Amino acid sequence: MSEQQRAHLVPGDRAAAAGGRYAVISAAFVGILLISNVVAVKPIAFGAIEFGSVSLPLVFDGGVFLFPLAYILGDVLAEVYGLKASRRAILTAFALALVASLTILLVQVSPPAAGWENQDAFAAVLGFVPRIVAASLVAFLAGQLVNAWVLDRLRRKTSGRFLRTRLIGSTIAGQLIDTLLFCTIAFAGIITGVDFVMYVVLGYVVKVLAEVVLLPVTTRVIAWTRRAEEARTGLAA
Repeated sequence: MSEQQRAHLVPGDRAAAAGGRYAVISAAFVGILLISNVVAVKPIAFGAIEFGSVSLPLVFDGGVFLFPLAYILGDVLAEVYGLKASRRAILTAFALALVASLTILLVQVSPPAAGWENQDAFAAVLGFVPRIVAASLVAFLAGQLVNAWVLDRLRRKTSGRFLRTRLIGSTIAGQLIDTLLFCTIAFAGIITGVDFVMYVVLGYVVKVLAEVVLLPVTTRVIAWTRRAEEARTGLAA
């Protein structure tokens, strides 16, 4: 953008141009959280692993498909924009998840229109389940804050080196807190015995492995975003 073009930007345009990438990444981060919270109410069974006479069921919740991406975007926010900006995005996502839960509750308890016969189905699938809501909100907030804090601390300790190691280390810590809190609050006593243990372990392992597999993508996105922000800052100067 030329100096002449920048001169004609209104204050809102200037703010949007300056923080455009952060805004897009934060919006994607929030969206992924909201979608994951909706689909996490369904436990999914993908068969079992057989060890002789022992059968270990492969049980996950619906969030397993998408939620790892929230940690990837969280890594980008923390690594490129810093701990303060990362916390702002996390708290925004937390607040909107709470609003979404309360909105679903409001819709659930509102009287259905005449001829609409899906009230029970709506309540069964999207209904406000205090345990699920509490699990999602508490686990997300704690896990993401730990992930961002560990990544920031490791960056300071290593002077910005060993990015891949730092990303994996922060994910191991953040996902451990997230998985333990969500599984325990949401499904302890509902999923029991070895099923519960496998649910916790497999959920954690799959989420960590997802970030390891996607690590080349994460590092490239971080590098591209950092270069773009450095270039923008240089032009602004």
